[in-house]
Amino acid sequence: MTRRQQTLRTAVEMVGIGLHSGETVKARILPAPAGHGIEFVRTDLPDAPPVGAHIRYYSDKERRSRLANEEAVIETMEHFLATCKGLRIDNLRVEMNGAEFPGADGSALPIAQLMESTGLVEQNENARSYQLDEPIYVRDGDATLVALPSEKPGLTLQYVAAFEDPAAEGGTLQVDVTPASFLKEIAPARTFCLASEVEPLRKAGFGKGATRENTLVLGDPESIPRMPGEAVRHKLLDLLGDLSLLGADLQAHVIATRSGHRTNALLVEKLLDRMQDQEDHGLRRESGMDIREILNMLPHRYPFLLIDRVIEVQGFQRAVGIKNVSINEPYFQGHFPDVPLMPGVLQLEAMAQLAGMLLLRKLEYSGKLAVLWSLDKVKLRGSVTPGDQLRLEVETMRIKGETVQVRAKGSVAGRPVCEAVLMFTMIDA
Repeated sequence: MTRRQQTLRTAVEMVGIGLHSGETVKARILPAPAGHGIEFVRTDLPDAPPVGAHIRYYSDKERRSRLANEEAVIETMEHFLATCKGLRIDNLRVEMNGAEFPGADGSALPIAQLMESTGLVEQNENARSYQLDEPIYVRDGDATLVALPSEKPGLTLQYVAAFEDPAAEGGTLQVDVTPASFLKEIAPARTFCLASEVEPLRKAGFGKGATRENTLVLGDPESIPRMPGEAVRHKLLDLLGDLSLLGADLQAHVIATRSGHRTNALLVEKLLDRMQDQEDHGLRRESGMDIREILNMLPHRYPFLLIDRVIEVQGFQRAVGIKNVSINEPYFQGHFPDVPLMPGVLQLEAMAQLAGMLLLRKLEYSGKLAVLWSLDKVKLRGSVTPGDQLRLEVETMRIKGETVQVRAKGSVAGRPVCEAVLMFTMIDA
């Protein structure tokens, strides 16, 4: 089901205490252009790179979701991301002066109400989507996750809870995720723990910002649920937030049993692998570009144009491209003709071309040229030979005036073959 991307009409702010750190953090949530995605910026860390809401930034952390890009770390953002996915908000810039997202009342409802209060704006690009075509299964100890293909539009979440404490209410809940069902069935559910866990968690340094108002304690008669099956509903909230790290609307039926953030992330990684496998076999998303569009963007021409197809473009933040390597490449005539290998410098050039095309999408850089200024952290990890399909991924790391830093990598059939950090200077054409 195709839909248009959305962002907020105006910026909003929220200030609150982190559920685990106990520290007060301010988050300023700003609209972002179509294709931008959701990114976090640590304003308390000068020149820190932005952290995208994507599984490639996932960093394992007990009892919470965590994203990291170099020194910039964002924690416990899953309730916020679930809200974005539940309300179908695609593009935001979130400025935070600390590591942990404000915990509000332990649920997503205050976040959702805040973002709804300013209104949503429909944008002129379609949202990315992925319809699962085969079952995917993840197991981690007693936790399991199964994603099944579904003919029903949208995402269906089902959670089966079996808590160790016999005093804790378990059960099963299934929800077809829409903005209305999210607000009613999922968003109000607060974070929780078992009564038997309270003291061990505090001794381990967790829950410094937890109170009876923002945390449901299962098995404690003084802790009153605000809705039936609140703990199970909160598990759906966490699952939805973690699934948002796929970077696309998922059409599937996901069944979770005892799963947590780590298991959720493992499922997202498998879903992403399946998406990329389909892309490598010819699927081009609506946000991609064919060779005619590439020729309109880049000044390069045969035999030096090294991009055949662009699978996906996210604003000027990220792009994925394909180079099909054939024996007819002119450089094979002199580069080890008996054992033909694509030169490493041309692998780097292919990444640079894709990066240049990505940067030229930024309005301020229209009519300019992206000139490669320096290379850093270059690694050539494997051979690229005729018949290979070189998959290229580039992502903008830092922009400062006319200077841009880009992280790039290439792979063949999932095998890493090259990577580098590229620095560009934008000059007048």
